[in-house]
Amino acid sequence: MSSLLAATPTPEAPPHTGGLLLLMDGTAGLLTVAALGIVLLLVLIIKVRLQPFVALLAVSIAVGLSAGLSVTELFGTVQRSTSVSMIESGMGGILGHVAIIIGLGTMLGAILEVSGGAEALSSRLLNLFGEKRAPLAMGLTGLIFGIPVFFDVGIFVLAPIVYAAAKRSGKSILLYAMPLLAGLSMTHAFLPPHPGPVAAAGLFKVDLGWVILMGVIVGIPAVLAAWAYAAWIGKRLFVPVPQDMVEAADEAKAAVAAERAARRAAVGGPTDGAGAGAGTATGKSTGTGKSTGTGTGSGSVAVAEGLGGDPAEQPPSLSTVFLIIGTPLLLILAATFSSIALDPSTFRSVVEFFGHPFVALTIALLMAYYLLGIRRGWSRKSLETVSTASLKPVGNILLVVGAGGVFGAVLKGSGIADALADTFNDVGLPIIVLAWLISVVLRVAQGSATVAIVTTAGIVVPLVEGQDLSQAHLALIIMAISAGSIFASHVNDGGFWIVAKYFGISERDTLKSWTVLETVLSVAGFAMAALLSVFI
Repeated sequence: MSSLLAATPTPEAPPHTGGLLLLMDGTAGLLTVAALGIVLLLVLIIKVRLQPFVALLAVSIAVGLSAGLSVTELFGTVQRSTSVSMIESGMGGILGHVAIIIGLGTMLGAILEVSGGAEALSSRLLNLFGEKRAPLAMGLTGLIFGIPVFFDVGIFVLAPIVYAAAKRSGKSILLYAMPLLAGLSMTHAFLPPHPGPVAAAGLFKVDLGWVILMGVIVGIPAVLAAWAYAAWIGKRLFVPVPQDMVEAADEAKAAVAAERAARRAAVGGPTDGAGAGAGTATGKSTGTGKSTGTGTGSGSVAVAEGLGGDPAEQPPSLSTVFLIIGTPLLLILAATFSSIALDPSTFRSVVEFFGHPFVALTIALLMAYYLLGIRRGWSRKSLETVSTASLKPVGNILLVVGAGGVFGAVLKGSGIADALADTFNDVGLPIIVLAWLISVVLRVAQGSATVAIVTTAGIVVPLVEGQDLSQAHLALIIMAISAGSIFASHVNDGGFWIVAKYFGISERDTLKSWTVLETVLSVAGFAMAALLSVFI
C-alpha cells in the first residue's frame, strides 16, 4: 500500500492561461483583469468605504482567480506540501523587512515627541532665526522633526508653536503652518523610517541607504519649492489663529500644572516631579496613539512648559535631539557606501552590522530611552507604556503594506505583471514617468499615500526586472512613486481634513494652500528624480 502511494504522481498545478475567468485568453485577458482589478479597488475604497486592507486583500484574491490562478496557488493546501501560498509569501515577504523598521521608528518618534524634543528644537530655531525668519524656522522644524515621527503626529505636537508664532506676529497662520507642513510632508513621502519609502524599498529590494540618499537629494529641492509657494500664499491669504485651539492648550497646561502641584503637596515636596512628568507623558502618548487632535498637541506643550521648574524634566537640548535623529541615518549611509568603497574585511562587516536598519534604529531607540528618559528621571514603566501606546496606530499601516505585497505577488505570479511590462514597454514612456503617473492617478482617486505607493510598486516592480538597473536608479524610481503619492491632497485624504480643522482653514482656502502645496512638492520631487535618472 505504501509503495502504491509513493508511486502515485503528484498532480501539477494548472497552468496560468490568463483571462477574465478564463473567458478571454492571453495578454488581452490579463490586461482586462488588471484594469478591472484596479477599478474595483478604487470603488471599494472610495464608494463602499471598505477598509483599505480588506479591499486590497479581496481584490488580490479576485484578480488571482480571474487571471487563472488555482486555489492551491493562492492559499496553499491544508496538508504540508511543496506548494507556496502567494498570499502568505506576498504578505510575509514585505512585512519581514518593513514591520521591524516601522515599529522601531514609531517608538523612537514617540519618545522624542513626549519628552519635549520637538518643542526644544522649534523654540531654539525660532530664537536663532528671529521673528522675520520665523516661517523658515518652522519649516526646518518640520523637516528635522518629521524624520522620526508620522505626519499627523508632527502636526499635533507642533501646531501649538505655530499658533503662538502667528498670534505673536498678527499675521496669517498660513505663513507659519505651510512651511511646517511642507517639511513634515517631504520627510513622510521620501525618507525612511516612514511607511511609504520603506515599503517601496522592500518591494524593489533596494538598500535603505540609497533611499535615504536619494530622498535627501530629491526632497531638499522639492521642499524649497514648496517653501517658496508657502511664503507666497501666506502673504496673500489671511487666516486667523483658531481661538478654540489656543484656549484648549491653555486649559490643558493649567490642568497639568495644578495636578503636579497637588502631587507635590501630597508627598511634602518637589520629589514627585519626575513621576508627574512620566505620568503626563504616558497620557499624552496614548492620545497620540488614538490620533486625538487637540489633546495631543496641547499635551505636549504641557509636558514642556508645565515641568519648567524641575531641572530633571527640562526639555532636552538641541544637540541631544540631533544626536538621536542623526545617528541611525549616518550608520545606515555608512553601511551602504562601505559595500561600494571597501573590500570585504572585518572592518566592513562591522560597519555593515551597525548600519543595518534593524541595528541602527535599535541603537537610536536605546539612546532615546537613556538620554531622553532614564537620565531625565523617567521610570522604566513610563518608557514601556509610552512605547507600547505608540504602536497602537501602526497595526493598520502594516496590514495595508502587507496587503499591497499580496497584490504585487498575485500580479507577478498570475502573469499580469509580464503582460503589463510588455504593454508599457510598447508605450515608449520611461519607467520613472510611468511610475509617477500611476501613483498620481491612484493617489488622486482614493486619497491614501500608502495605498498609492504599495499598489504602484506592485505594478512597477515587474517592469524593472531584468533591466539590470542600479540600486541608485531604483531608488530614484521609488522617489518618483513617493512623489506621486502626495499629489493634490484633497477631500478624500485624511490629511486634508487634519490640516483644515486643526489650523482653522476653510475648505476653499485649504484647497488653495495645502492642496497646491502638496502638488508643488510632488511635481518638484518628480522633476528632480527624473532629471537625476538621466545621469544615474
